[in-house]
Amino acid sequence: MNVAVLGSGNGGCAVAFDCAAHGHQVSLFDFEQFPASIQAVQNNGGIHCQGVLEGFQPVGYAGHEIEKALNGSDIIYAVGPAYSTRPFAEACKPFLKRGQIVIVNPSSCGGSIEFKNGAGLDLGDENIVVAETSTLPYAVRLLEPGKIRIFNKLKGGLFMAAVPAKKTDFVLEQVRDVYPAMSAARNILQTSLQNGNPVIHPAITLMNVALIERTQGDFDFYHQGVTPAVGRLVEAVDRERIAIGKKLGIEIIPDPELGVLQGYMTEATYDRGFNTAPGFAGVKAQGNLDYRYFNEDVGYGLVFFQKLGEQIGVKTPVMSAVITLASLLMNRDYLGEARRTMETLGLSKHTVKELEKALA
Repeated sequence: MNVAVLGSGNGGCAVAFDCAAHGHQVSLFDFEQFPASIQAVQNNGGIHCQGVLEGFQPVGYAGHEIEKALNGSDIIYAVGPAYSTRPFAEACKPFLKRGQIVIVNPSSCGGSIEFKNGAGLDLGDENIVVAETSTLPYAVRLLEPGKIRIFNKLKGGLFMAAVPAKKTDFVLEQVRDVYPAMSAARNILQTSLQNGNPVIHPAITLMNVALIERTQGDFDFYHQGVTPAVGRLVEAVDRERIAIGKKLGIEIIPDPELGVLQGYMTEATYDRGFNTAPGFAGVKAQGNLDYRYFNEDVGYGLVFFQKLGEQIGVKTPVMSAVITLASLLMNRDYLGEARRTMETLGLSKHTVKELEKALA
């Protein structure tokens, strides 16, 4: 199978390496403003990996020409932060072909619909199936351009949904060899809500602001940054997320339970579960506050959750407080920016029943 991976960061390189390791022909694309990894993969002829996956895997094409990357591809993985999804979609738009599958990995809340909107595809269009994952399937770091370390490949707790949802099982069968632990979600609202990053990253960051600024992140984010009080804040945010899911008829797995399923954690609690987790050992905090733990996980994640809650009548006072405080600290208005909401996705006028029908 021919696979195109859009995004040459740590996640994109992990997907490209893993797909190549399973015998697929892989192309790697990124925009010209991100030349380092592309150049390294070009020079090396592929990607080096250490950790739970090891070795070297070839990449057939690595470059900045989207048409070359997509040519002949069966599956297209769009791998990157939330703000990359629409640019990827707009770049792909002239070259997408009937029968191709696009997987936004990870969704970062409604990423599949964001891609469809950017590519000019109707919500129910089945000629080009667009799907999304609830999270990145790996804990991975870029050691240097073209070289990664994969700490964990998820053992469970990884969900996928397609738009429309009736195509989910079809997409899953196409990626089963690479991702045998991936499960079908009810629809993209489940994959969006099951994204744990907006639950854990902003809360832990908020409670460690002074330490981050004082040490430039020289401490273990989870093992040292999570105490019982921090755990209570994470739990309070999580309870609101779970309540949104319940109103939608979707069972959302609490974050510590999900961490155990994924292989990060051994204890399903909001404090010790994180600060004793083998999968989080050695994960340092961010060097400053201007980082994706606020900019993406608040701006694209918590704001999405809060707005969805408002739409279906679920109150989210703790999420609102975290958004307000993060905005104050960053001198930004994340809620006002509304980078990704049900409104930006074109779904803000729907009732719960209408959402279920529209996404089925």
